[in-house]
Amino acid sequence: MQNIGAGGLQDLICAMVEGAGSNQEEAEQVSANLVKANLMGHDSHGVHLVPRYLENVRNNVLQPNAHVTVESDLGPILQLHGNMGYGQIIGAEAMELGVSRASEMGVAIVALRFSHHLGRIGAWGELCAKAGLVSIHYVNVVGHIPLVSLFGGAEARYSTNPYCTAIPAPPGGAPIVLDMATSKIAMGKVAVAHNKGVEVPEGSLINPNGASTRDPGVMFRDPRGALLSFGDHKGSGLAIVAEILSGALVNGGTCTPPNQTTGTIQNNMLTIIINPKFLGDEDFFVKELAEITDYVKSAQPARGVDKVLVPGDPERISIVNRGRDGIPLDDTTWGSLVDAAVSVGIPAETASNMVEILSVSH
Repeated sequence: MQNIGAGGLQDLICAMVEGAGSNQEEAEQVSANLVKANLMGHDSHGVHLVPRYLENVRNNVLQPNAHVTVESDLGPILQLHGNMGYGQIIGAEAMELGVSRASEMGVAIVALRFSHHLGRIGAWGELCAKAGLVSIHYVNVVGHIPLVSLFGGAEARYSTNPYCTAIPAPPGGAPIVLDMATSKIAMGKVAVAHNKGVEVPEGSLINPNGASTRDPGVMFRDPRGALLSFGDHKGSGLAIVAEILSGALVNGGTCTPPNQTTGTIQNNMLTIIINPKFLGDEDFFVKELAEITDYVKSAQPARGVDKVLVPGDPERISIVNRGRDGIPLDDTTWGSLVDAAVSVGIPAETASNMVEILSVSH
Protein backbone atom coordinates (compact mmCIF):
# COMPACT_ATOMS: atom_id res chain seq x y z
CA MET A 1 0.00 0.00 0.00
CA GLN A 2 1.37 3.38 -1.03
CA ASN A 3 0.18 6.80 0.13
CA ILE A 4 0.46 9.10 -2.88
CA GLY A 5 0.30 12.89 -2.93
CA ALA A 6 -2.88 14.23 -4.48
CA GLY A 7 -1.18 16.83 -6.70
CA GLY A 8 1.05 14.44 -8.61
CA LEU A 9 -1.70 11.84 -8.86
CA GLN A 10 -4.03 14.41 -10.38
CA ASP A 11 -1.34 15.41 -12.90
CA LEU A 12 -0.92 11.77 -13.92
CA ILE A 13 -4.66 11.14 -14.33
CA CYS A 14 -4.98 14.38 -16.32
CA ALA A 15 -2.21 13.27 -18.68
CA MET A 16 -3.84 9.85 -19.10
CA VAL A 17 -7.28 11.26 -19.90
CA GLU A 18 -5.77 13.77 -22.31
CA GLY A 19 -3.73 10.98 -23.89
CA ALA A 20 -6.98 9.11 -24.54
CA GLY A 21 -8.35 11.98 -26.62
CA SER A 22 -9.79 14.59 -24.26
CA ASN A 23 -8.90 18.25 -24.55
CA GLN A 24 -6.89 19.74 -21.70
CA GLU A 25 -9.86 21.41 -19.99
CA GLU A 26 -11.86 18.18 -19.95
CA ALA A 27 -8.87 16.16 -18.74
CA GLU A 28 -8.28 18.60 -15.88
CA GLN A 29 -11.94 18.50 -14.84
CA VAL A 30 -12.16 14.70 -14.94
CA SER A 31 -8.92 14.19 -13.03
CA ALA A 32 -9.84 16.78 -10.38
CA ASN A 33 -13.20 15.10 -9.79
CA LEU A 34 -11.71 11.62 -9.45
CA VAL A 35 -8.86 12.62 -7.15
CA LYS A 36 -11.23 14.64 -4.98
CA ALA A 37 -13.35 11.49 -4.54
CA ASN A 38 -10.25 9.74 -3.18
CA LEU A 39 -9.42 12.70 -0.96
CA MET A 40 -12.95 12.56 0.46
CA GLY A 41 -12.53 8.87 1.29
CA HIS A 42 -14.67 7.57 -1.57
CA ASP A 43 -12.05 5.37 -3.22
CA SER A 44 -14.84 3.49 -4.99
CA HIS A 45 -15.44 6.59 -7.14
CA GLY A 46 -11.82 7.65 -7.50
CA VAL A 47 -8.84 6.98 -9.70
CA HIS A 48 -9.22 3.20 -9.77
CA LEU A 49 -11.94 3.83 -12.37
CA VAL A 50 -9.54 5.35 -14.90
CA PRO A 51 -8.45 2.09 -16.59
CA ARG A 52 -12.12 1.23 -17.11
CA TYR A 53 -12.82 4.69 -18.49
CA LEU A 54 -9.94 4.49 -20.97
CA GLU A 55 -11.06 1.03 -22.07
CA ASN A 56 -14.53 2.44 -22.76
CA VAL A 57 -12.94 5.22 -24.81
CA ARG A 58 -11.08 2.63 -26.89
CA ASN A 59 -14.31 0.70 -27.37
CA ASN A 60 -16.04 3.88 -28.58
CA VAL A 61 -18.53 3.75 -25.72
CA LEU A 62 -17.28 6.75 -23.76
CA GLN A 63 -17.12 9.83 -25.98
CA PRO A 64 -14.33 12.33 -25.15
CA ASN A 65 -15.19 16.03 -25.48
CA ALA A 66 -18.95 15.38 -25.58
CA HIS A 67 -21.40 17.81 -23.99
CA VAL A 68 -24.98 17.91 -22.76
CA THR A 69 -27.73 18.36 -25.35
CA VAL A 70 -31.03 19.96 -24.33
CA GLU A 71 -33.75 17.73 -25.76
CA SER A 72 -36.72 19.46 -24.17
CA ASP A 73 -36.98 22.83 -22.41
CA LEU A 74 -40.23 23.52 -20.59
CA GLY A 75 -38.92 26.23 -18.30
CA PRO A 76 -38.43 24.56 -14.92
CA ILE A 77 -38.35 21.10 -16.55
CA LEU A 78 -35.31 20.13 -18.61
CA GLN A 79 -34.79 16.86 -20.48
CA LEU A 80 -31.08 16.43 -21.18
CA HIS A 81 -29.03 13.93 -23.19
CA GLY A 82 -25.50 13.17 -22.00
CA ASN A 83 -24.26 11.78 -25.34
CA MET A 84 -22.21 9.25 -23.33
CA GLY A 85 -19.65 11.91 -22.45
CA TYR A 86 -17.52 11.84 -19.33
CA GLY A 87 -19.95 12.05 -16.42
CA GLN A 88 -17.60 14.48 -14.70
CA ILE A 89 -18.37 16.91 -17.55
CA ILE A 90 -21.98 15.98 -18.22
CA GLY A 91 -22.98 16.10 -14.55
CA ALA A 92 -21.50 19.56 -14.09
CA GLU A 93 -23.16 20.93 -17.22
CA ALA A 94 -26.53 19.46 -16.24
CA MET A 95 -26.33 21.00 -12.78
CA GLU A 96 -25.31 24.39 -14.17
CA LEU A 97 -28.49 24.41 -16.26
CA GLY A 98 -30.61 23.26 -13.32
CA VAL A 99 -29.10 25.76 -10.90
CA SER A 100 -29.78 28.59 -13.33
CA ARG A 101 -33.45 27.60 -13.69
CA ALA A 102 -34.04 27.02 -9.98
CA SER A 103 -32.40 30.33 -9.11
CA GLU A 104 -34.79 32.07 -11.51
CA MET A 105 -37.97 30.04 -11.18
CA GLY A 106 -37.75 28.56 -7.70
CA VAL A 107 -37.51 24.95 -8.80
CA ALA A 108 -35.97 22.85 -11.54
CA ILE A 109 -36.52 19.25 -12.53
CA VAL A 110 -33.55 17.97 -14.51
CA ALA A 111 -33.97 14.66 -16.33
CA LEU A 112 -30.55 13.52 -17.54
CA ARG A 113 -30.14 10.36 -19.57
CA PHE A 114 -27.34 8.62 -21.43
CA SER A 115 -24.36 9.92 -19.49
CA HIS A 116 -21.25 7.86 -18.97
CA HIS A 117 -20.50 7.16 -15.29
CA LEU A 118 -21.41 10.26 -13.26
CA GLY A 119 -18.94 9.42 -10.51
CA ARG A 120 -19.60 10.64 -6.97
CA ILE A 121 -23.15 12.01 -7.04
CA GLY A 122 -22.40 14.16 -4.01
CA ALA A 123 -20.28 16.35 -6.29
CA TRP A 124 -23.44 17.43 -8.12
CA GLY A 125 -25.33 18.02 -4.89
CA GLU A 126 -22.43 20.15 -3.67
CA LEU A 127 -22.64 22.32 -6.79
CA CYS A 128 -26.30 23.02 -6.02
CA ALA A 129 -25.63 23.63 -2.32
CA LYS A 130 -22.84 26.07 -3.17
CA ALA A 131 -25.47 28.09 -5.10
CA GLY A 132 -27.70 28.13 -2.00
CA LEU A 133 -30.09 25.48 -3.35
CA VAL A 134 -31.45 22.20 -2.02
CA SER A 135 -31.15 19.25 -4.39
CA ILE A 136 -32.39 15.66 -4.50
CA HIS A 137 -30.86 13.12 -6.88
CA TYR A 138 -31.99 9.64 -7.95
CA VAL A 139 -29.66 7.59 -10.16
CA ASN A 140 -29.72 4.23 -11.88
CA VAL A 141 -27.10 2.30 -13.81
CA VAL A 142 -27.53 0.34 -17.02
CA GLY A 143 -25.07 -1.13 -19.47
CA HIS A 144 -23.80 -4.03 -17.41
CA ILE A 145 -25.14 -7.09 -15.65
CA PRO A 146 -27.14 -6.58 -12.41
CA LEU A 147 -25.18 -6.34 -9.17
CA VAL A 148 -27.67 -6.05 -6.28
CA SER A 149 -30.35 -8.46 -5.11
CA LEU A 150 -33.84 -7.37 -4.13
CA PHE A 151 -34.62 -7.95 -0.44
CA GLY A 152 -35.51 -11.63 -0.07
CA GLY A 153 -33.97 -12.55 -3.43
CA ALA A 154 -30.89 -14.67 -4.12
CA GLU A 155 -30.11 -13.19 -7.55
CA ALA A 156 -28.99 -9.72 -8.62
CA ARG A 157 -31.65 -7.64 -10.34
CA TYR A 158 -30.44 -4.00 -10.43
CA SER A 159 -27.35 -1.89 -9.69
CA THR A 160 -26.19 0.17 -6.70
CA ASN A 161 -28.62 3.03 -7.59
CA PRO A 162 -27.29 6.04 -5.67
CA TYR A 163 -29.44 8.51 -3.76
CA CYS A 164 -28.25 11.98 -2.74
CA THR A 165 -29.71 15.02 -0.99
CA ALA A 166 -27.63 18.17 -0.50
CA ILE A 167 -28.63 21.12 1.68
CA PRO A 168 -26.75 24.44 1.54
CA ALA A 169 -24.60 25.60 4.42
CA PRO A 170 -25.87 28.15 6.93
CA PRO A 171 -23.59 31.16 7.50
CA GLY A 172 -20.34 29.94 9.00
CA GLY A 173 -21.37 26.29 8.64
CA ALA A 174 -20.98 23.47 6.15
CA PRO A 175 -23.49 21.86 3.79
CA ILE A 176 -25.35 18.67 4.64
CA VAL A 177 -24.57 16.15 1.88
CA LEU A 178 -26.14 12.70 2.14
CA ASP A 179 -24.66 10.68 -0.73
CA MET A 180 -25.01 6.93 -0.69
CA ALA A 181 -25.43 3.80 -2.71
CA THR A 182 -28.64 1.94 -1.93
CA SER A 183 -26.55 -1.22 -1.63
CA LYS A 184 -24.84 -1.65 1.73
CA ILE A 185 -21.53 -0.85 0.05
CA ALA A 186 -20.81 0.43 -3.46
CA MET A 187 -19.52 -1.97 -6.10
CA GLY A 188 -16.39 0.15 -6.27
CA LYS A 189 -15.72 -0.62 -2.60
CA VAL A 190 -16.01 -4.32 -3.40
CA ALA A 191 -13.44 -3.84 -6.18
CA VAL A 192 -11.12 -1.95 -3.82
CA ALA A 193 -11.43 -4.72 -1.19
CA HIS A 194 -10.78 -7.35 -3.87
CA ASN A 195 -7.64 -5.51 -5.02
CA LYS A 196 -6.41 -5.19 -1.43
CA GLY A 197 -7.17 -8.84 -0.66
CA VAL A 198 -9.38 -7.98 2.31
CA GLU A 199 -12.92 -8.98 3.30
CA VAL A 200 -15.98 -6.74 2.99
CA PRO A 201 -18.23 -5.96 5.98
CA GLU A 202 -20.65 -8.60 7.20
CA GLY A 203 -24.04 -8.46 5.47
CA SER A 204 -22.72 -6.87 2.28
CA LEU A 205 -22.66 -9.82 -0.13
CA ILE A 206 -24.19 -13.18 -0.90
CA ASN A 207 -22.60 -15.96 -2.92
CA PRO A 208 -24.28 -17.56 -5.98
CA ASN A 209 -26.19 -19.89 -3.65
CA GLY A 210 -27.67 -16.98 -1.72
CA ALA A 211 -25.56 -17.51 1.40
CA SER A 212 -23.93 -14.58 3.18
CA THR A 213 -20.22 -14.11 2.47
CA ARG A 214 -17.47 -11.57 3.13
CA ASP A 215 -15.40 -12.65 0.11
CA PRO A 216 -15.36 -9.84 -2.51
CA GLY A 217 -14.18 -12.38 -5.08
CA VAL A 218 -17.73 -13.66 -5.52
CA MET A 219 -18.41 -10.56 -7.64
CA PHE A 220 -15.52 -11.34 -9.99
CA ARG A 221 -16.12 -15.02 -10.68
CA ASP A 222 -18.78 -16.93 -12.62
CA PRO A 223 -21.37 -17.62 -11.45
CA ARG A 224 -21.49 -14.31 -9.60
CA GLY A 225 -22.87 -13.46 -6.21
CA ALA A 226 -24.74 -10.24 -5.46
CA LEU A 227 -24.54 -7.16 -3.27
CA LEU A 228 -27.19 -6.64 -0.60
CA SER A 229 -29.20 -3.47 -0.05
CA PHE A 230 -28.65 -1.44 3.10
CA GLY A 231 -31.39 -1.64 5.72
CA ASP A 232 -33.00 -4.79 4.31
CA HIS A 233 -36.39 -3.99 2.75
CA LYS A 234 -35.96 -0.22 3.25
CA GLY A 235 -32.85 0.13 1.13
CA SER A 236 -34.23 -2.30 -1.38
CA GLY A 237 -37.40 -0.21 -1.69
CA LEU A 238 -35.41 3.00 -2.18
CA ALA A 239 -33.36 1.29 -4.89
CA ILE A 240 -36.50 0.37 -6.82
CA VAL A 241 -37.78 3.95 -6.51
CA ALA A 242 -34.46 5.24 -7.89
CA GLU A 243 -34.64 2.72 -10.75
CA ILE A 244 -38.13 3.85 -11.72
CA LEU A 245 -37.60 7.60 -11.34
CA SER A 246 -34.22 7.84 -13.04
CA GLY A 247 -34.55 4.99 -15.52
CA ALA A 248 -38.20 4.79 -16.54
CA LEU A 249 -39.42 8.35 -15.85
CA VAL A 250 -36.32 9.94 -17.38
CA ASN A 251 -36.56 7.53 -20.37
CA GLY A 252 -32.97 6.36 -20.04
CA GLY A 253 -33.68 2.66 -19.61
CA THR A 254 -33.96 0.35 -16.61
CA CYS A 255 -32.39 -2.84 -15.32
CA THR A 256 -34.49 -5.17 -17.49
CA PRO A 257 -32.64 -7.86 -19.52
CA PRO A 258 -32.50 -5.90 -22.84
CA ASN A 259 -30.33 -3.30 -21.10
CA GLN A 260 -28.02 -5.80 -19.41
CA THR A 261 -25.24 -5.35 -21.94
CA THR A 262 -21.56 -5.29 -21.06
CA GLY A 263 -18.70 -2.91 -21.61
CA THR A 264 -20.18 0.39 -20.49
CA ILE A 265 -21.35 2.37 -17.48
CA GLN A 266 -24.43 4.40 -18.36
CA ASN A 267 -26.07 6.57 -15.73
CA ASN A 268 -29.47 8.26 -15.80
CA MET A 269 -30.31 10.83 -13.13
CA LEU A 270 -33.43 12.65 -12.00
CA THR A 271 -32.56 15.81 -10.07
CA ILE A 272 -34.98 18.09 -8.24
CA ILE A 273 -33.48 21.47 -7.32
CA ILE A 274 -35.33 23.80 -4.91
CA ASN A 275 -34.64 27.45 -4.16
CA PRO A 276 -35.37 28.10 -0.45
CA LYS A 277 -36.16 31.74 -1.24
CA PHE A 278 -39.36 30.59 -2.94
CA LEU A 279 -40.56 28.52 0.04
CA GLY A 280 -41.67 30.76 2.88
CA ASP A 281 -39.20 32.70 5.00
CA GLU A 282 -35.61 31.98 3.97
CA ASP A 283 -34.29 33.42 7.25
CA PHE A 284 -36.40 30.87 9.15
CA PHE A 285 -34.93 28.05 7.05
CA VAL A 286 -31.36 29.21 7.62
CA LYS A 287 -31.90 29.69 11.37
CA GLU A 288 -33.49 26.28 11.84
CA LEU A 289 -30.84 24.61 9.68
CA ALA A 290 -28.04 26.02 11.81
CA GLU A 291 -29.79 25.23 15.07
CA ILE A 292 -30.75 21.66 14.25
CA THR A 293 -27.25 20.90 13.00
CA ASP A 294 -25.71 22.24 16.20
CA TYR A 295 -28.30 20.44 18.33
CA VAL A 296 -27.86 16.96 16.87
CA LYS A 297 -24.07 17.25 16.93
CA SER A 298 -24.18 18.26 20.60
CA ALA A 299 -25.33 14.77 21.58
CA GLN A 300 -23.02 12.77 23.81
CA PRO A 301 -20.98 10.41 21.58
CA ALA A 302 -21.61 6.71 21.89
CA ARG A 303 -18.92 4.48 23.35
CA GLY A 304 -16.01 4.26 20.92
CA VAL A 305 -17.09 7.33 18.94
CA ASP A 306 -15.02 10.53 19.08
CA LYS A 307 -17.80 12.92 18.13
CA VAL A 308 -21.21 13.00 16.49
CA LEU A 309 -21.13 13.85 12.79
CA VAL A 310 -23.70 14.85 10.17
CA PRO A 311 -23.63 13.85 6.49
CA GLY A 312 -20.70 15.57 4.81
CA ASP A 313 -18.51 15.71 7.93
CA PRO A 314 -16.62 12.44 7.27
CA GLU A 315 -15.66 13.67 3.81
CA ARG A 316 -14.43 17.01 5.15
CA ILE A 317 -12.31 15.21 7.76
CA SER A 318 -10.91 12.86 5.12
CA ILE A 319 -9.89 15.75 2.83
CA VAL A 320 -7.75 17.19 5.63
CA ASN A 321 -6.17 13.86 6.55
CA ARG A 322 -5.53 12.59 3.03
CA GLY A 323 -4.43 16.00 1.83
CA ARG A 324 -1.72 15.80 4.48
CA ASP A 325 -0.87 12.08 4.49
CA GLY A 326 -1.62 11.14 0.88
CA ILE A 327 -4.14 8.93 -0.90
CA PRO A 328 -3.74 5.20 -0.18
CA LEU A 329 -3.46 3.04 -3.30
CA ASP A 330 -2.96 -0.71 -3.17
CA ASP A 331 -0.40 -2.35 -5.46
CA THR A 332 -3.07 -3.85 -7.75
CA THR A 333 -4.73 -0.48 -8.32
CA TRP A 334 -1.41 1.26 -8.88
CA GLY A 335 -0.32 -1.44 -11.32
CA SER A 336 -3.53 -1.10 -13.32
CA LEU A 337 -3.04 2.69 -13.46
CA VAL A 338 0.49 2.29 -14.78
CA ASP A 339 -0.69 -0.22 -17.40
CA ALA A 340 -3.44 2.19 -18.45
CA ALA A 341 -0.90 5.02 -18.68
CA VAL A 342 1.28 2.91 -20.95
CA SER A 343 -1.77 2.19 -23.15
CA VAL A 344 -2.10 5.92 -23.93
CA GLY A 345 1.60 6.49 -24.57
CA ILE A 346 2.92 7.40 -21.10
CA PRO A 347 5.95 5.22 -20.23
CA ALA A 348 5.73 3.37 -16.93
CA GLU A 349 8.81 5.17 -15.57
CA THR A 350 7.32 8.54 -16.49
CA ALA A 351 4.05 7.65 -14.75
CA SER A 352 5.91 6.65 -11.60
CA ASN A 353 8.00 9.80 -11.63
CA MET A 354 4.91 12.02 -11.89
CA VAL A 355 3.62 11.06 -8.44
CA GLU A 356 5.01 11.60 -4.97
CA ILE A 357 4.96 8.60 -2.64
CA LEU A 358 4.51 9.95 0.88
CA SER A 359 4.65 6.60 2.69
CA VAL A 360 4.54 2.84 2.15
CA SER A 361 2.81 0.32 4.39
CA HIS A 362 2.60 -3.45 4.30
